[in-house]
Amino acid sequence: MRRAGKMAAAPLYCVCRQPYDLNRFMIECDICKDWFHGSCVQVEEHHAADIDVYHCPNCHPIHGPSLMKKRNNWHRHDYTEEDDGRRPVQAGTAVFIQQLQARSFPSADEIVVRMQGSHVTRHYLETEGFNYPITVQDMEGLGLRLPPPSFSVRDVQHYVGGDKVIDVIDVARQADSKMKLREFVKYYYQPERPKVLNLISLEFSDTKMAELVEVPKIAREMSWVEKYWPDDSIFPKPFVQKYCLMGVKNSYTDFHIDFGGTSVWYHVLWGEKVFYLIEPTKTNLALYESWSSSANQSEVFFGEKVEKCYKCVVKQGTTVLLPTGWIHAVLTSQDCMAFGGNFLHNLNISMQLKCYEMERRLKTPDLFKFPYFEAISWYVAKNLLKTLKGERRRQR
Repeated sequence: MRRAGKMAAAPLYCVCRQPYDLNRFMIECDICKDWFHGSCVQVEEHHAADIDVYHCPNCHPIHGPSLMKKRNNWHRHDYTEEDDGRRPVQAGTAVFIQQLQARSFPSADEIVVRMQGSHVTRHYLETEGFNYPITVQDMEGLGLRLPPPSFSVRDVQHYVGGDKVIDVIDVARQADSKMKLREFVKYYYQPERPKVLNLISLEFSDTKMAELVEVPKIAREMSWVEKYWPDDSIFPKPFVQKYCLMGVKNSYTDFHIDFGGTSVWYHVLWGEKVFYLIEPTKTNLALYESWSSSANQSEVFFGEKVEKCYKCVVKQGTTVLLPTGWIHAVLTSQDCMAFGGNFLHNLNISMQLKCYEMERRLKTPDLFKFPYFEAISWYVAKNLLKTLKGERRRQR
């Protein structure tokens, strides 16, 4: 089985006899060599990775069903590798999840600041600093508005639309693929899920669901985009403040720093998440960059390379504010829906720039970087210059 990589010579493809489309997943039949849109032949992109020899609807009656790959192990992203006992466990696999849950970690109680929603103000952060994670058990006063805990995955489809194309992660392979939201919802409600798929990048600011969510007041007040992005900008305004995350049990996202060193607000509507938190010290950031650029990154648990990796269990109804640069991994310990968003701000500018420069050195694809980071930085600099000039004139 081969997947489409470039345009073939024939002008029309598939049972629908349409031209090749780079934006749609296609699969090649190993018998007739024609290409087919996955959506036309009911083959999801993530499912195609499990097919060894693909037979299209035209060839199926003669040659029989497609042949699936044989599973030889449960600890490697490529589960067809022979299991000789010498290959290390890779992040996200079933064996990795079992080992992760058996590990012991220092409690995040050592570093997490627990606060009431009404106390999380700009004045507090400007006075005390925003250097350690904050957790809020009582939303009152936080300015955060969300759907009720009864809000379901089907409700998300209702407000966002089933045709919305989303990015999902095949957790056991740590591989991205695209599918329509309705297909993810169908997968979610299966009695037995054939694999673990994680949805963490559904930004819904441009959908009807946006009306149901109000970002925490602190994130709105501090956000560079909200404060400084000009209406007449030649660039489209970045939308990174409203994400819906729908993870099934045993979903895992490996250690990372949020794009552009953004700070994060995060609320578990129902279910539970486990955060593994590492402070962005100079030493830890250097270790992280080295680990991120290593060839065997997926075989090394980064939490073991640093002096302390803290475990923070985030239960239903809890809000987390994660500061700039914190290195973290996330395990979905049970089916979970969470809402969150990212924001740049004035309190940790130096760390934000360090994270951005690290992304450049690591050659992070644009898809995984803060949209127009340099543009918003210039807008902020222009505003600060104007403010400083005003202060100077008043002091004369």
